[in-house]
Amino acid sequence: MAKPKALRQTLDSYTVKRINKTIKAGDCVLMRPSEPSKPSYVAKIEKIEADSRGANVKVHVRWYYRPEESIGGRRQFHGSKELFLSDHYDVQSADTIEGKCTVHTFKNYTKLDAVGNEDYFSRFDYNSATGAFTPDRVAVYCKCEMPYNPDDLMVQCERCSDWFHPACIEMSAEKAKKLDHFFCESCSPEGQKKLQNSQSTSKIAETKVDSKRRRR
Repeated sequence: MAKPKALRQTLDSYTVKRINKTIKAGDCVLMRPSEPSKPSYVAKIEKIEADSRGANVKVHVRWYYRPEESIGGRRQFHGSKELFLSDHYDVQSADTIEGKCTVHTFKNYTKLDAVGNEDYFSRFDYNSATGAFTPDRVAVYCKCEMPYNPDDLMVQCERCSDWFHPACIEMSAEKAKKLDHFFCESCSPEGQKKLQNSQSTSKIAETKVDSKRRRR
C-alpha cells in the first residue's frame, strides 16, 4: 500500500533564522548558487509551504535570469544589475535563501538616487525554452540606435529630448558631465543651417526631417 503523502500547509510568512529576515509571497530573494564561485541566484517567491509541524519549509519560486544565463548572452545595452523574469518555476528549501533584494521596474530603477547591492531591475520577461523576450521591442536612442543602458553616461538634447552617448557624438565623458546645455547636431543652429542649405540645393521644399530614432 502506498504511503500517504504528507500534508503540507501554506505559510503567510517565514523567518529565515540564519539571516534573521522574514519572507512572504511576492518578495524577491537571493539564493545560494550551485557553485560558490557564481553570484547568488535571484528569485521571486510565489508560495511558502511547510509540513504539518511547521518544519521542512519549502519556497515555490520563479527564477530571474541574468543576461549571461540567457540564449544569446549579455549584450552591450544590458545593465550590470539587469535581470529577466523567466518562465522557470522551481521548489527550493528555504534554507538556501541568503538574503532579500528588490527587483525594480526599469523606470523606477532609473530614478534611484543610489543603487545598492540588493537593487536590481527587470524590463523583459524571458522564455527559457525559446529564448524569446517580452516585449520584443524597446525604445532605442542615440546615433547607435541602442536601448538605454542605465550604467552608461548619456546627454539629452534640450530640443528633441533624444539621448546620446558622448562617444557617439565625439565628446569626452568629462566634457559631457560639465555641460549646462546640449543640442544635438540636428537641433543645433549649425545643424539646422546645414539642413536648410541641403534642402535648397536639392530643391526639396517643406521636408519634415525626423531625426529621432525612438522606435518601438
